[in-house]
Amino acid sequence: MKNKKQKTPEDEPNESEALSGDQEALESTDVKKVDAETTDTELTPEARIVELEAALADLKDRSLRALADGENTRRRAEREVADAKKYGPSGLVKDLLNVSDNLHRALESVSEELKESDETIKNLVVGVEMVAKEFLSAFEKHGVTKLDPLGDKFDHAFHQAMFEVEDSTQPAGTIVQLLQPGYVLHDRLLRPAMVAVSKGGGDEVLDDVEHLDTTA
Repeated sequence: MKNKKQKTPEDEPNESEALSGDQEALESTDVKKVDAETTDTELTPEARIVELEAALADLKDRSLRALADGENTRRRAEREVADAKKYGPSGLVKDLLNVSDNLHRALESVSEELKESDETIKNLVVGVEMVAKEFLSAFEKHGVTKLDPLGDKFDHAFHQAMFEVEDSTQPAGTIVQLLQPGYVLHDRLLRPAMVAVSKGGGDEVLDDVEHLDTTA
């Protein structure tokens, strides 16, 4: 039986060298692949400039939008604060209008004959008239304006027609009777004036009277 040839110490370095060579070849191949990939993904200076300019433009656009949104928010907040100051008292004023109306009704209920015949009632009427004037003065001081549209053209935005009156001397749609005055706070309507409107007559016909609603 033949003996197997045993490896000598001289043979082992050869095998190690072979393995080392294979490893180096493998690593060299990997490096070449990485270099190739890096070369493929690298941008030219011109392309890089274009990329940076696009990013800068996008950042600038976002910044401008953010500034615009902030400015709009600031203006909206300022407008809301101004409106709150300007129209905030509207609820209170509406309640006070009822008080003012009652004062005027009380004055209208006293006849001239009664005022002249009774000094006490006359003095009382004078006092109520002074209070009514104070109310009107306070209203005007705070931007409240009384609407007294007698003789004016009917306007749906400020007037409420209660009924129509046959009047051949007035153009159709003319306010011929004031039942209750209206009021505006600055440019906002608080209460429309309640009026009676001419049904027709005269040579002139005012606009927007064909469908006048008096059922409100």
